[in-house]
Amino acid sequence: MMRLHKLYHRFTLLPFSPLSLPSNPSLLPLAPPLRLTLRLRTAVNFASMASSRLRNLAPLAAAPTEDATAAFSSSANAATSADYEEESTVGTNYRVPPPEISKIVDAPPVPALSFSPLRDKIIFLKRRALPPLAEIARPEEKLAGIRIDGKCNTRSRMSFYTGIGIHQILPDGTLGPEIEVHGFPDGAKINFVSWSPDGCHLSFSIRVKEEDSDSSKLTVWIADVKTGKAIQLFKSPNVHLNAVFDNYVWVNNSSLLVCTIPSSRGAPPKKPLVPAGPKIQSNEEKNIVQVRTFQDLLKDEYDEDLFDYYATSQLVLASLDGSVKEIGPPAVYTSMDPSPDNKYILISSIHRPYSFIVPCGRFPKKVELWSAEGKLIRELCDLPLAEDIPIAFNSVRKGMRSINWRADKPSTLYWVETQDGGDAKVEISPRDIVYTQLAEPIEGEQPTIFHKLDFRYGGVSWCDDSLALVYESWYKTRKIRTWLVSPGSEGVAPDILFDRSSEDVYSDPGSPMSRRTQAGTYIIARIKRASDEGKYIILNGIGATPEGNIPFLDLFDINTRKTERIWQSDKEKYYETVVALMSDQEEGDLHLDKLKILTSKESKTENTQYYLVSWPDKKTVQVTNFPHPYPQLASLQKEMVRYQRKDGVQLTATLYLPPGYNPSTDGPLPCLVWSYPGEFKSKDAAGQVRGSPNEFPGIGSTSALLWLARRFAILSGPTIPIIGEGDEEANDRYVEQLVASAEAAVEEVIRRGVADPKKIAVGGHSYGAFMTANLLAHAPHLFCCGIARSGAYNRTLTPFGFQNEDRTLWEATNTYVEMSPFMSANKIKKPILLIHGEEDNNPGTLTMQSDRFFNALKGHGALCRLVILPHESHGYTARESIMHVLWETDRWLHKHCVSNSSDAEEDHETGTVKEHVSKVTANAESKVVATSGGGSREVSELENEEFHSLPRSSL
Repeated sequence: MMRLHKLYHRFTLLPFSPLSLPSNPSLLPLAPPLRLTLRLRTAVNFASMASSRLRNLAPLAAAPTEDATAAFSSSANAATSADYEEESTVGTNYRVPPPEISKIVDAPPVPALSFSPLRDKIIFLKRRALPPLAEIARPEEKLAGIRIDGKCNTRSRMSFYTGIGIHQILPDGTLGPEIEVHGFPDGAKINFVSWSPDGCHLSFSIRVKEEDSDSSKLTVWIADVKTGKAIQLFKSPNVHLNAVFDNYVWVNNSSLLVCTIPSSRGAPPKKPLVPAGPKIQSNEEKNIVQVRTFQDLLKDEYDEDLFDYYATSQLVLASLDGSVKEIGPPAVYTSMDPSPDNKYILISSIHRPYSFIVPCGRFPKKVELWSAEGKLIRELCDLPLAEDIPIAFNSVRKGMRSINWRADKPSTLYWVETQDGGDAKVEISPRDIVYTQLAEPIEGEQPTIFHKLDFRYGGVSWCDDSLALVYESWYKTRKIRTWLVSPGSEGVAPDILFDRSSEDVYSDPGSPMSRRTQAGTYIIARIKRASDEGKYIILNGIGATPEGNIPFLDLFDINTRKTERIWQSDKEKYYETVVALMSDQEEGDLHLDKLKILTSKESKTENTQYYLVSWPDKKTVQVTNFPHPYPQLASLQKEMVRYQRKDGVQLTATLYLPPGYNPSTDGPLPCLVWSYPGEFKSKDAAGQVRGSPNEFPGIGSTSALLWLARRFAILSGPTIPIIGEGDEEANDRYVEQLVASAEAAVEEVIRRGVADPKKIAVGGHSYGAFMTANLLAHAPHLFCCGIARSGAYNRTLTPFGFQNEDRTLWEATNTYVEMSPFMSANKIKKPILLIHGEEDNNPGTLTMQSDRFFNALKGHGALCRLVILPHESHGYTARESIMHVLWETDRWLHKHCVSNSSDAEEDHETGTVKEHVSKVTANAESKVVATSGGGSREVSELENEEFHSLPRSSL
């Protein structure tokens, strides 16, 4: 699943890309500059770094989390949380948490936003909060690592918008009256909204009556932006969208290339009652094939046929005047990318032979160049099945990859090819070579070598023949480089512009801001100023400092490498970031004194709003006025705290306290610690502050911050760095460093007098659940109970690596065993609540991980409870499921944290709980460290911590 509630990190999925810019930023008109994610990070870590400001910015190719108005079943409605003491240890119905929590979760979300290509209009994409379980329970086909809704012929569990409102941006920056897009059936579910290149039309898909297999399929609609009137693109009611992979793309202002369900397709293949033979896999050639623990893979020939049935598309070129033309043969097309001059289309597809051990992203892949009319020009590559990509980080597929159009040229291709066979363990120079070539080269003309790299390629930002930035990185050393290249000057040698550690956020110079061209592509914005003839660009940075992030814009002189700060966020009260340039309608360099930007602005108590800022006087106009999403918590208290681990590593966290709470008069509170470990190569980097004290506290639908409404203190995102300096592997001291970090965090909240030492609970999702179980096993003196959601607890079930561990079980047997809380189930004496989705598709976090861990705990008499959520995946979606998760969590905290008064339970390692509490309290009281400054963001556990689409990012 690709649902991230923080848009800022939606495009950091390409591993090790310092400045991974989206391939088609026109789909993302509000996208801020994207930053390095050196390792394959997880959504929880993304959430801890991103601001709530971007949750409303919508990539137009996908809808945000939907919700539903459908009521619970009568049994769920009848359930209450009035008396947890009388509840059975085994529930049978969906439950609802106390109203203090449920009202926050049920609050309607604000719309998502998108600006037109010409920045003169804005659309509000309306949505609801949570879908009913009936929608999540729809049948789905699990094929080749993806899940397909056969009735809709889309990915399953697809969210939607409920309406579109268009506003003109008036000359003073305010919004004109809303024009509602209309003309489609009531109750339609809207997806894949996109602007035409000239901003005159909107395209989108709708689906209705999902109980009807025909009308539940997606149809494509076009809306006139001036009037809001929408009509179907295809006159025939029998043409439907195939959205299993790509869906449609504007090829010019009046035509779209659409993936449709082939008209000749019949009924789905039927599974044979009697198989043709046994299922056989063979490695008689003795190939070395190591793969992570992928799920939903093809199992047999029937699955292969079913995958072909749903994934095969017929490409159709459709014009707004009603003309329709089928182009190319039916195939499993995965992407369509028109050239900037609209003369060519880059077409990617996958084909047989398929695999039973890797997902479809590694299937044989063909990339072809077609004319805009659908005529095959040439085949660029046909890559074989890639089952043998090494599990070492920075390993890649052999052959041409990252094939794209140069954004600054009419029709020039560029791509990269590995020189190490794709194996990161091979020592070679260069490691990657970037090539360029015209779409239709002169006969016999070979590709041009654009740049050679000793690290792994991470992307290119194009500007013109005098300027391009090339990025490379290397995971093992955390090194990243930015190269300055002059594409049109053969005599000018490339030069390193920035050379730094990806972990050193304090040294991050920022990302170049992009501007839209007349062709609809995005290139580095060149800036000119009246005072001189310098060669300037704008760097947009997060501004990480020991006091927290202070975002900035720097005017950067390419020739002299000097910077001049032209804008900076107010660090005293607000957290403001630059989202996009809004003054790029004209070709050529942008004048500094005519610069206009879109910013998002928030504070501890004020939710995110958007503003236009115009030079030269930096006049500010507020664009949005969204209401506070949870006014009952509007006066909650937030502080970013710093403290120290016993080995000297500086740690940070965000401490939240309930509205009106005063520790001197109210005394210590029950406390919930919610976190997620991270790996680092240096202590200095691990101790750097990430986040801002002024960010608005975004509360997700299963966020730990919900328990502020239940008068808990919340220590959110305390840094849990697992450090492996030099040649040392971080995980070899995982347990030791985990416990030391947790001890420091607990000592800090006790020292501050906000947490009752006997009433501190710990929790986490995915790798955070793994952390929780390990802490209850190895640091029972710190916590009274734990909540572990969708975790993996036995690392021998992920033998070819997990998280950021790229050694195999056989290479690091002791590490795998010692890290596994399953192996220490006999040590867990504190109550632990395990929650897992029954249909978890995340690599490594199979549902049986919780199942087996629960049985191991029960086998040793531990106080434990296992909740399996029907139809849910790695993150939880349905309202019934989410409400029940909240009820279970609240009940567990009420029984084993709030009501915990026992200090007589014996701990077999170091004595009584009372003795442990005394030691921790004494340590906390004797410790004197800094108590203000930076920290980390609130962690939302709704998101997928590891994406099944990333081959080496499994738990």
